Amino acid sequence: MKPIRYAIVPKHPAAHLFEVTLTLADPDPAGQRFTLPTWIPGSYLVREFARNIVTLGAFNEAGRKVRIEKTDKQTWQAAPVKGGVLTLRYEVYAWDLSVRTAHLDDTTGFFNGTSVFLLPAGREEAPCIVDIQKPAGAAFADWRVATALPEARGTKRYGFGEYRADNYDELVDHPVTLGRFALATFKAHGVPHDVVIAGRTVSLDMDRLAADLKRICEAQIALFEPRSKKAPVERYVFMTQAVSDGYGGLEHRASTALICNRTDLPVLGRPEMTEGYRTYLGLCSHEYFHTWNVKRIKPAAFAPYDLSRENYTSLLWLFEGFTSYYDDLMLVRSGAITEAEYYTLVGKTVAGVLRGSGRLKQSVAESSFDAWIKYYRQDENAPNAIVSYYQKGSLVALAFDLAIRARTDHRKSLDDVMRLLWQRYGRQFYTGKMAGVGEDEVAALIAEATGVELGSLFDEAVHGTRDLPLEALLEPFGVTLEPQWGNGNGNARSGQGADEKRGGKPSLGARVRGGAECVLAAVHDGSAAQKAGLSAGDVLIAVDGLRVTGSNLDTLLGRYLPGAIVEIHAFRRDELRTARVKLDGPEVTRYKLVAAEDKRGAPARRARERWLHG
Repeated sequence: MKPIRYAIVPKHPAAHLFEVTLTLADPDPAGQRFTLPTWIPGSYLVREFARNIVTLGAFNEAGRKVRIEKTDKQTWQAAPVKGGVLTLRYEVYAWDLSVRTAHLDDTTGFFNGTSVFLLPAGREEAPCIVDIQKPAGAAFADWRVATALPEARGTKRYGFGEYRADNYDELVDHPVTLGRFALATFKAHGVPHDVVIAGRTVSLDMDRLAADLKRICEAQIALFEPRSKKAPVERYVFMTQAVSDGYGGLEHRASTALICNRTDLPVLGRPEMTEGYRTYLGLCSHEYFHTWNVKRIKPAAFAPYDLSRENYTSLLWLFEGFTSYYDDLMLVRSGAITEAEYYTLVGKTVAGVLRGSGRLKQSVAESSFDAWIKYYRQDENAPNAIVSYYQKGSLVALAFDLAIRARTDHRKSLDDVMRLLWQRYGRQFYTGKMAGVGEDEVAALIAEATGVELGSLFDEAVHGTRDLPLEALLEPFGVTLEPQWGNGNGNARSGQGADEKRGGKPSLGARVRGGAECVLAAVHDGSAAQKAGLSAGDVLIAVDGLRVTGSNLDTLLGRYLPGAIVEIHAFRRDELRTARVKLDGPEVTRYKLVAAEDKRGAPARRARERWLHG
């Protein structure tokens, strides 16, 4: 099968337009059809990338126009071309500074193949050559290319020129960054890894970042391949866009696209572990873990992807949730963070799950299946209607790991489950049979890998809506789970009894969107705000006659005791409303995990050591 040839150039950076040329040497003699994906793997929402194609034309070998018609939202049909080459030339609008689509201006360029490369129907397995071209003008003379796509002959690493892919799926699974960027390289168990940071930064400590990522990557490689220490890639690229306000990541088979606050990145001469840097390392760890779990170990519904429509699976709790468990666990196992810092991260996740009543209505399996219409389309009622298969999924993984370890005296763990999944489904995914995990196979796979039948724990955790028995599962490890109640000025106080609650600040049971105005972003089920008739979107203007802003509500409410009745004035659209609100007691703002040394002694310490350090 002859290769598909693409060329892409940042043709008009100020207008945010890429120009793409697709050349097909052997088009369908009956008329070639072309399609563009509607979604990108890892982000489960139909995004209609074809809407960003601004102009499109078709031409024969002589350069004459060929008739081409759009037949649906993502498909074009070209007229037959007799005995010659068919070329498409089209422009793609790229002004989404995210990890999902494409972005271009005079400072940087970025694209995912799903946003820019049309697929000739029936040529899914044809080899692809893409010529990545430099924008015209002296201002772009020092631009470079960062991608995990293999270079074609004659193209230098980080240089403009031709890159190759074995098929379309590989082509669109390698994002590309163009422009000026900081660069560091390290080897993790012998495999080169690049760290690319685009965007303005100050005093960026690339050496520290590379050293920290090296430890995290080597810990993950050793988890899946404890004997050979063999990574599943020949080269890996972390590519990050540093911005003033942003966060996100998207996994690919040999790279990840990330976006973060520039203030989260490490600074020369400041060795402390900031909360922002810890968060960034957790994001890198999460996306790197996906190199195994979801890019190679896949649900059967994704083997292969159908990029023309939604691909439904009830297993995202396994592929995203388990990854969310291991991302922070790999930080502590690699030595990037301390055990105490890890406990803080777990406590934050517990609080995030227990804060919303949606967890009592939707299971993680249901959340996974409905990701396309619920999780990725959240509204003001989301806390009351859905549960995160990321957050609760990570707690499900924690629960399974603790249960397996306790029942086998640490001879087995969730690590053994991940290794079995890797050996059976992932290791040969791109070189052998592309098989995926069946929807109802996971419980049996856990039993096979560990000898443990999780039974009702599995059924309730995955398909039920009861809270997980984390306190009981943590107890053999000498770890307690303590709620911390809100207590004025955003602080918290520990404890579980009435005395601890009594000193806390009262609450409305609503989430507020800060700013000049005090807007209710979400109102929780059964809360004081809901009982008084307040709703998301209401703008609070006064509490007992005193003006409310986006920053002083806690201070105003802090002058009352729980159970007090206050009069709140609010606007709903342009209508003034008055509500008498009986204030709720303090909310649990976080949970604290505490290793109680005097409770279980040496056995508990050894249990924690095996859990947290492998």
